[in-house]
Amino acid sequence: MIVETWGTCCEEALGWHVASPVFPGESGNMGNLLGEVEVTMHTSAEREARACRTGVRQAVGVILGLLLALSLVVMAAGCGSSSPSPETGAGGAKELPPLRLGVIPVEDNFPFFVAEAEGLFAKNGLKVELLSFNSARDRDTALQAGEIDGEVADIVAAALIRKGGTPVKIVSLTMGLTPAEGRFALLTAPGSGIDRPADLKGVPVAVSQHTIIDYVAYRLLTGAGLKPEEIKTTNVPAIPERLQLLLGGAVQAALLPDPMATLAEKRGAKVLLDDTQGKDNVSQVVLLFREETIAANGEAIARLLDVFAQAAARVSENPNAYRELFIAKARVPEDLKDTYLAPKYSPPALPRPEEVQAVMDWMVAGGLLEQPYTYEDLVDPAFMSGKKS
Repeated sequence: MIVETWGTCCEEALGWHVASPVFPGESGNMGNLLGEVEVTMHTSAEREARACRTGVRQAVGVILGLLLALSLVVMAAGCGSSSPSPETGAGGAKELPPLRLGVIPVEDNFPFFVAEAEGLFAKNGLKVELLSFNSARDRDTALQAGEIDGEVADIVAAALIRKGGTPVKIVSLTMGLTPAEGRFALLTAPGSGIDRPADLKGVPVAVSQHTIIDYVAYRLLTGAGLKPEEIKTTNVPAIPERLQLLLGGAVQAALLPDPMATLAEKRGAKVLLDDTQGKDNVSQVVLLFREETIAANGEAIARLLDVFAQAAARVSENPNAYRELFIAKARVPEDLKDTYLAPKYSPPALPRPEEVQAVMDWMVAGGLLEQPYTYEDLVDPAFMSGKKS
């Protein structure tokens, strides 16, 4: 509109001409005057036309400049933006529904804490909330109440949760693919005089009954030659209390996981049996989820396993790089802060059918289950086979 208006103005200016009128008896002075008027009018018209042309050029220049600037802004917004869309994570991956994962601050869960600290969840389009619990009982109760979607637990816990009415399935091991991963030790009290497994016949061993601790004690002692009826246990669920009772001689033997087993040994207790020395790992740690979460959010679980593999590899390759985080998250005792390292972690894998069956046999024999669950009842193999991704 501006260009059209100014163009019309120029046409009118260029066409403006004042002719000399004819007067009877016109004198030379009058003619000169009219001629001067005509010249003056022509000169004024030309000046106005030049000014109008100049204005048009300036206006066109301004408009072109504005259009160019606007195009640059649009290009910058389209090509230079680094902000992810609402459907993608920081790493460009499609963002999936959140997962709430129950953990206990011990070394079993450490790769998840590394993933959280290094932003691996967000980089892979995941929203994962790690909810810490002080005990396995609190963790399992939260799962059964629907307050969390999954947890890092063990095969015994998986079977008991399912027995309690909450269908869950194991999707992977997080520790225990090899015997060297995740150390449990059966120790005797300082000065107890118990030097051989056979000396523990009929001697109460402090454990957390009806848990993986109880199962590991049974496997270690039967593996050392004791008969099931020769094994006695006493229930001390809290690990710190179990440690103190052992060191004080209030119990003659106790089963402890690392790093507490290492601390007990450093303070005078004697390691009698150690589950890293056998051919099988009997203290496997598993990742399990509610079946409804597996059905509704399987893609997120598959991606979570990928993230776990990344974090586990980082810790296994360079544990010293994560020492401060490990000390904070794995509750490493003060006495061990300068020497105790994070263990090795294997990539995600499934427990073997015979490993699950051994746990079921123990639970049935101990009255924890009336009938054993099958491997298919407790384990979902689809994530390892690539069927869920």
